[in-house]
Amino acid sequence: MSFDPFDFKSALPVINEDSEFFPLMSSEDEEEMNNEEVPEFLPILPLRNTVLFPGVVIPITVGRDKSIKLIRDANKGTRMIGVVSQKDVAIEDPTFSQLNTIGTVALIIKMLQMPDGNTTVILQGKKRFYLKEEVQSEPYIKATIEPFKEVKKAKEDKEFKAMISSIKDMAMNIIQLSPNIPSEAGIAIRNIESTSFLMNFISSNMNADMSAKQKLLEVTNRRDMANLVLEHLTTELQLLELKNQIQTRVRVDLDKQQRDYFLNQQIKTIQEELGGNTPDLEIESLRQRAAKKKWDIEVKTHFDKEVEKLARTNPAAADYSVQINYLELMLDLPWNEFTKDNFDLKRAQKVLDKDHFGLDKVKHRIIEYLAVLKLKHNMKAPILCLVGPPGVGKTSLGKSIAKALGRKYVRMALGGIRDEAEIRGHRKTYIGAMPGRIIQSVKKAGAANPVFILDEIDKVGNDFRGDPSSALLEVLDPEQNSSFYDHYVEMDFDLSNVMFIATANSLSSIQPALLDRMEIIEVNGYTIEEKIEIAKQHLVPKQREAHGLKTKDITFKPDVLEKVIEDYTRESGVRGLEKKIGSVVRGTAKNIAMDEPYNPVISKQDVETILGAPIFDKDLYEGNDVAGVVTGLAWTSVGGDILFIEASLSPGKGRLTLTGSLGDVMKESATIALAYLRAHASYFNIDPKLFELWDIHVHVPAGATPKDGPSAGVTMLTALTSAFTQRKIKPHLAMTGEITLRGRVLPVGGIKEKILAAKRANIKEIILCKSNQKDILDIKESYIKDLQFHYVTEMREVINLALLNEKVSDALDLTVKEEVKPILN
Repeated sequence: MSFDPFDFKSALPVINEDSEFFPLMSSEDEEEMNNEEVPEFLPILPLRNTVLFPGVVIPITVGRDKSIKLIRDANKGTRMIGVVSQKDVAIEDPTFSQLNTIGTVALIIKMLQMPDGNTTVILQGKKRFYLKEEVQSEPYIKATIEPFKEVKKAKEDKEFKAMISSIKDMAMNIIQLSPNIPSEAGIAIRNIESTSFLMNFISSNMNADMSAKQKLLEVTNRRDMANLVLEHLTTELQLLELKNQIQTRVRVDLDKQQRDYFLNQQIKTIQEELGGNTPDLEIESLRQRAAKKKWDIEVKTHFDKEVEKLARTNPAAADYSVQINYLELMLDLPWNEFTKDNFDLKRAQKVLDKDHFGLDKVKHRIIEYLAVLKLKHNMKAPILCLVGPPGVGKTSLGKSIAKALGRKYVRMALGGIRDEAEIRGHRKTYIGAMPGRIIQSVKKAGAANPVFILDEIDKVGNDFRGDPSSALLEVLDPEQNSSFYDHYVEMDFDLSNVMFIATANSLSSIQPALLDRMEIIEVNGYTIEEKIEIAKQHLVPKQREAHGLKTKDITFKPDVLEKVIEDYTRESGVRGLEKKIGSVVRGTAKNIAMDEPYNPVISKQDVETILGAPIFDKDLYEGNDVAGVVTGLAWTSVGGDILFIEASLSPGKGRLTLTGSLGDVMKESATIALAYLRAHASYFNIDPKLFELWDIHVHVPAGATPKDGPSAGVTMLTALTSAFTQRKIKPHLAMTGEITLRGRVLPVGGIKEKILAAKRANIKEIILCKSNQKDILDIKESYIKDLQFHYVTEMREVINLALLNEKVSDALDLTVKEEVKPILN
């Protein structure tokens, strides 16, 4: 039984003993009420939400215009109305046929005007009646009625008395179990003497729907009515007891952290009482997604085990969200999900040629890989490492490879990574645990065979958190990466179908074990001719589009591009060139935006106007008029470059001084060169006594720039020989090579970058070790047609090729002491 708080609070003044309207009627009051005469015609008030029983006082809020007028008219007259419930509560304005046929005659006790504008009327039920005929429908319904045939009191035997007693007891229990029912209700029920009024009072306030209450109103036999009331009270009491049991059980399980999950615990307990355990929607969603995955039996077994673990975990526990995240990662990973490779090799060649000019060696290797994959259909992906200076297109080449293959593309920047967990992930037990970036990138790709760019692999660091380079060994080993183990995933993941492509600027800082697992492909710098083509095909259109210009708005001729390359850039790649072209394009964009006159065909003068005076002057490197100054070729992380080695003599005791931020290897080259020159002084017509009377100073300009490496050995020797013999160097000549004490010239690396640097500096002749001749064959002949190469094996050959026979002026003789002159002559 449920007593509505509003109704009861409104009725409390009525059921108070001091009230003017005291509803607890006696048997005499009931007899008197039954004997009252009712009019033949009554205005009919339809009720939507309740049923009025005889003897019961209820407050009703009246909102319909018809109902308000009916109440006001009746309140001025006899104050008697007929109250009938609607058959359908959803109808806003019911007609006569839409009302129940049995209602209750009601007396208007009081009418109140509420602050919100509504009208509240307090009604007391008198007698039941039958609706006969409608006599009017406007402004409100009025109908003829016929008194309900009340059954005379039957003898109250012991069974009936027991039923009434049970009804009272159940009503009292319900009031005690229901916190919303005021305690005054219990007092009222205990004081009711009339059994009819008791059943009417309880029926009016019990928790039942309109149809059930209407059925109780229509019952003629009090014993039948008592049975129905007892049945409703029994059901409601059982529901309240069950609810209290559930709340008590849940309350025991709660603590401070679990209070927010009170409702979830109630649902769980209800499901247990119903005899079934309905799966949680989230867990069921995970299982449905898992059914669509194409994973191996080991992975499926592991996943099912983890789902069962989640089902046993309290949603309030911290591990619950961790487990959810883990299972979602397992579902998001592309287990055995592959994209289809495109084996059209001619199309792949076109894609590579379109996106990148030159790089023939790299393109040839990619086509080879595709050809083998097309024939075998199952090949462990090789790990390629593209090595070259910045700006030559190593990273963008990876995108072109993915496009040519029709694979997904992901990139992982390794620069600055110092934590091993970035590669292998964290264990799930750690707070904030995450999978490694390898697994995250594969998940992002959505396929198990993407093209995976490991960018800047030479810049991986290490510290107390671990050695990421060593962690990469498993990733980049074709024999091991089929079972890559991530600490977070806790399952082997197959990376053997991933095409890893690493990029690096230098191999010197890469761990040897890691280097051994990769196939090295050198991506050298570009010649001027290649840069012009790259600018025409890629850089100019890209910058034009980036600045909102059309093809007709700006045009670069090859000679203008050549000027930008030679006068404003000194690089192996084209990144700096792209910036300079962007500056020129912005200058044109400004003219267009401001409606200023301009020539769409860019001239050399326009370049100087926008970019300023030339930054680099190639004439600086053309010749050396002083003995002891030699041009060398060097390799740096940004490509090839030329350097000058200066050697000068001054009277002293034969001390060797080295300046110019030289590394240990370069200092050793100078020492070796001097030792070789001392040992073979007679061959070069140098008096041995000069080494004891002259101090030697070797300097490499750009002293603030650190320099190291064995490539300057032949240059050091030539500079010292030139200084001691006072024979100057051939113009437009440069050299590179390592030397030994025995006089051998050894090969060095970075030949293509050095050759390109020499050509940029207007060098005409180059001296190389004979073993480096194979490196020249990799360069297109058209790019080096203006260069003359001399291949040597001995240091004597270098001196004979580099030094001119003519001697410099007697400047050396003028600076020596008097006792030294006879020796020099």
